[in-house]
Amino acid sequence: MLSQRSTGVALITLVVLPFALIAACDKVPLLAPTGSVITLLPVTNTVSLNSEIDIIATVIENGTAPGGTGGTGTTTSRTGAGTPVQNGTLVSFTTTVGRIEPSEARTHNGQVTVKLIAGGSSGTATVTAYSGGASATAKLLIGTAAVKTVSLTTTPQSLGANGGSAQASAVVTDEGGNPLSGVPVSFTTDRGTISPSTATTDANGVATATLTTTATAKIRATAGTVQSSEITVTVNARALTSFTVSPATANAGVPVTFTVTPATGANISNVVIDFGDGTTRNLGAIGGVTTVSYAYRAPGTYTATARAVDNAGDSGSLSTTVLIGALQVTLSASPATPAVNQPVTFTVGGVPATAQIDHYEWTVDDGSPVKTTTGPQLPHIFGTRGIKNVRVDVFSVGGGKIGTATLTLEVL
Repeated sequence: MLSQRSTGVALITLVVLPFALIAACDKVPLLAPTGSVITLLPVTNTVSLNSEIDIIATVIENGTAPGGTGGTGTTTSRTGAGTPVQNGTLVSFTTTVGRIEPSEARTHNGQVTVKLIAGGSSGTATVTAYSGGASATAKLLIGTAAVKTVSLTTTPQSLGANGGSAQASAVVTDEGGNPLSGVPVSFTTDRGTISPSTATTDANGVATATLTTTATAKIRATAGTVQSSEITVTVNARALTSFTVSPATANAGVPVTFTVTPATGANISNVVIDFGDGTTRNLGAIGGVTTVSYAYRAPGTYTATARAVDNAGDSGSLSTTVLIGALQVTLSASPATPAVNQPVTFTVGGVPATAQIDHYEWTVDDGSPVKTTTGPQLPHIFGTRGIKNVRVDVFSVGGGKIGTATLTLEVL
């Protein structure tokens, strides 16, 4: 027979043990169930040094990701309801460059948003999201790895007969025409001296150096693995008095106007315009102010050059810079909150009437394939409920992507 004290201890033990088991269960995180699909959607694929961007992760139960893959990592052949996972499902993140904050997040309506924070190291960051047995990856270019173009300008563009100094400015941008800060740029010249030989881009993606020369000099700027086109600072008389562009800031696909003004009495046999994107045009002999219309096919900062030729040969050139940005397009849905199996129409807005558009590419994260239209609308029907993400990419005549818009909507 147990003593009264022993009996009391046994009773306490019996009462405490169930609560301990319940507390242990509460510590087990809620993870995505088997068959779930994770899709990663960074707001951009390029990141400046010492900056941050948002990354959205969508977790769907029994879903099929676009193209049959979960984000860029998990392959699945399952089909089914495609509903968001339970609120509070834990999603964990890792990255090979920089850091993710927070490294763990819990879903709401099947989504979480975290930040990739880039430090001072360049490279390709592989971001991985995982929950339960589902995972997905996305690759983002950071710092010098993100460099797509380097555009070079000088002020002034020409020097007097005795030479002098000119400031060279290199604008470093990514594939979307966005400026990249913190990127080292090296400057070289075939005449005179240039200082500093290496400079770092500022918040606007610009690095500067000073050329000092007594003769016509070529300058080259290099960043990452991409080299800019050479630009020439002349130290001789020129046959052109001015070369301008209007507007100096425009959108891709929308024409801008270049104006060439020859010097009084100049005997010009031809003027060659290099638009800075690999396209040139011969104006022939001009005797007065001449205008040229041109539409750039992709965002970026371009240096256009007008080179005059007279009977003695090359008689000088002038350059001007034009900043071409992506079209600020919008994306809307009608109805804004469709029901399952109810037709919905997506419409692109903000496209100028003068824009030279070739086609639109549509990506819907409900498992349907990428679609292409020649017009700014897409009819669609959702077969499942939940939060859906839609993206449209706008392409100009010639094939360059000139605008992107995204839309998140709920299907009831």
